[in-house]
Amino acid sequence: MEHSTTTIEKTDRGVAATAAAFVMLTKPRIIELLLITTVPSMIVAKGGMPDLWLVVVTVVGGTLAAGGANTFNMFIDRDIDQLMKRTQGRPLVTGAVSPRAALLFGFALEIAAFVLFVTWVNLLSALLAVGACLFYVFVYSLWLKRTSKQNIVIGGAAGAAPALIGWAAVTGSLALSPVLLFAIIFFWTPPHFWALAIKYADDYEAASVPMLPVVVSTRGTAIQMFGYSIVVIAFSLWFHLEAETSFLYLAVALVFGLLFLWRTIGLLRRPHAVQAMKVFTFSIVYLGAL
Repeated sequence: MEHSTTTIEKTDRGVAATAAAFVMLTKPRIIELLLITTVPSMIVAKGGMPDLWLVVVTVVGGTLAAGGANTFNMFIDRDIDQLMKRTQGRPLVTGAVSPRAALLFGFALEIAAFVLFVTWVNLLSALLAVGACLFYVFVYSLWLKRTSKQNIVIGGAAGAAPALIGWAAVTGSLALSPVLLFAIIFFWTPPHFWALAIKYADDYEAASVPMLPVVVSTRGTAIQMFGYSIVVIAFSLWFHLEAETSFLYLAVALVFGLLFLWRTIGLLRRPHAVQAMKVFTFSIVYLGAL
């Protein structure tokens, strides 16, 4: 009886570990950031709080679509992930999940997302979600990531798509306001990601991935981050004018935008990894606050 109980416990732990590995394929921490930009877009589109069911379905669909895209990304990057210390614990590197299982899992997530969006939301949101996945997989992961120092700049379009998806889920159409939200996230992505890439520049160099901090100096990267931060602030203020948001939004956009800019100036003055991580951490705070 004791032996049987021990076997069951080992089986349960094995199932839990496998389930955790599949969840890890979806990069849940990145998905959190994507969802932060989905719901506010829905609220602005509605001019108030949308139906809770629509919000839940859109968030679930967005999670499935983003999870599928991230799974495909891990499948594609499994060769370079084993060369980078930061990513050596990923499921496809450790063998916790087989490449074939990961690929099937990614397709299952994307199909489920598309069916959910088409059935419970609308066709436009479904097409935008699938389009973002295809862009992330083919344009960023398969093409730009390994060939261009502008990889994360152009690839960031996939991460900005939730702002369009959220708006489309409510209205069934697009307008200038969601495009401005898209632009905010699009131009926010390079300084956010480059800050992290500065810390892990050696990893990217070992894997022959031409992230900007590998190709140019830390100070050169900081100069570009500063420029992108200014553009982000400009779009955030334009959005205030277009969407006629409240004074609270304007105050947050200005105060947190200037703090974001100040962080990048700090990196310019002291171009090293510790300062870069301060920019990275605050960039997440900035996006959440905005």
